[in-house]
Amino acid sequence: MCGIIATILADPNESAVEVINNGLPILQHRGQDACGIATCAHGGKIYTRKGNGLCAEVIRTQQHLADLPGSMGIGHLRYPTAGSSGNAEAQPFYVNSPYGICFAHNGNLINAHELRSYLDHEAHRHINTESDSEVLLNIFASALQETGKFRVNEEDVFTALKDVYKRSQGGYACVAMLAGFGIMGFRDPHGIRPLVLGERKSIGPQGGMDYMFSSESVALDQLEFINHITIAPGETVIITKGNKPLFRQIVPAVDPTPDIFEYVYFARPDSIIDGISVYRSRQNMGLALANTVLKQLGPEVVKTIDLVIPIPTTSEVSALSLAQELKITYCQAFVKNRYVGRTFIMPGQKERQKSVRRKLNAMKDEFKGRNVLLVDDSIVRGTTSREIVLMAREAQAKKVFFASCAPPIRNAHIYGIDLADTKELVAYDRSEEDVAKHIGADAVIYQTLPDLIASCTSLNPQIKNFEVGVFSGTYVTPVAPDYFKRLERIRGQSSLKKRREAAVTAVTAGVANDKDVEQVLSRVRANGDQTEIKVKDTMDCSIHNFNDYVDVSKEAGGAD
Repeated sequence: MCGIIATILADPNESAVEVINNGLPILQHRGQDACGIATCAHGGKIYTRKGNGLCAEVIRTQQHLADLPGSMGIGHLRYPTAGSSGNAEAQPFYVNSPYGICFAHNGNLINAHELRSYLDHEAHRHINTESDSEVLLNIFASALQETGKFRVNEEDVFTALKDVYKRSQGGYACVAMLAGFGIMGFRDPHGIRPLVLGERKSIGPQGGMDYMFSSESVALDQLEFINHITIAPGETVIITKGNKPLFRQIVPAVDPTPDIFEYVYFARPDSIIDGISVYRSRQNMGLALANTVLKQLGPEVVKTIDLVIPIPTTSEVSALSLAQELKITYCQAFVKNRYVGRTFIMPGQKERQKSVRRKLNAMKDEFKGRNVLLVDDSIVRGTTSREIVLMAREAQAKKVFFASCAPPIRNAHIYGIDLADTKELVAYDRSEEDVAKHIGADAVIYQTLPDLIASCTSLNPQIKNFEVGVFSGTYVTPVAPDYFKRLERIRGQSSLKKRREAAVTAVTAGVANDKDVEQVLSRVRANGDQTEIKVKDTMDCSIHNFNDYVDVSKEAGGAD
């Protein structure tokens, strides 16, 4: 899952980068791995700055903003999915032919392997990274190339996108910018990934309207873009310089099936996605979960629970609703350090366990001698949950019950959230009693899937179905039989690479444990006398498509 933004301003002398740079931090929860901005100035010249790190680490000075001129641009926040997450894969991506296209993508293609083969053998376009976003960009570029025109118009773009929809399978929301032409946004045929458009009056002397695409409505709200329009499944919107948005349904409209995990975990509570308030959906989840807790534990056990404690921060809304429904005291007894990243995407189990301790602190006075019901948005690997239960017991809680706002996760997420290999999921091939034993809780209570769906559909009856494959194992798009084997192989290779890099870093810093040392020595033994050469990211041609690429880990000081 990533965050995307695109804007075009009515006044050609206004700065699009100011809007994008203010908008991206609002969506920072959607991706902390990399950040990038591309703008287009007079004459169609494209400028960019991108690299690994948070927004504030990549765009640090006023000069960085000044180096990105132009009244239109796009921005991206990367959340790593299966495969590499190298510097070269920071978006936006760019191809110079045809017409100069910048592209940013949120989601995941499940037929990227087949599309790579097509691009290589038939379209003869080279893909230089492991990113499916680069694949999707080149599918679009290849189709647009077929026009053979000196300049394209909106109809040419719509025609090219028909080929994109025909060939691409998966969940995707995309924004693109054509040099000197305009910006566009489009969404997959099922509406799995979100995209919304807003407008505001220009502050320029000529008046007119500014427009902005965003993954979530909250960025539009905070930047004063109004009249929000949700991009429909299979719909494309093109906005050229000085003109109003042009909407076109590229493929026949179907019932939208947004990813329900947006409401459970990923989106900000103050966003509205597909007409559904994330905040209110989480309130509903808490109310439904309260009834399930009552049924499973029984009224007598529920009466013995002293506190309902949320695991910060996503579950707080649901936990409060649950506590009010059960008439149990609500207490924020875990305090979160907001400057530690999300743990379930960390490469190793030990690192995830350590991170939980750095991220959360249990207030012992609140736990001591009490029966507590911990509420979290979901349980993925169980590593975080087990550590949290242990912290509660160390704080001398008598009994620890654990409730999940989501049903058991027993299947891979294939549309843009890299949770874990299926066999690493704690609920895989385990009953609720087995999960409780594994994480050390007295009992585990999961939300039911019908209750989860009802928590959202009740807020917008037009949305009848959701993408729930992570819970049910049934996905809204066709999935090739060998897809999951290929996905696990890629994830395994990526995880091994990260562990090796972490071991080398630990050995170099003099803080390695025995496993780190063995990891490094095993590579030395495997290579014999040959030294393994690590190619620097800065040598990857993918990052030289633009004027400026930044590796924040190597830059020193605050300005350059």
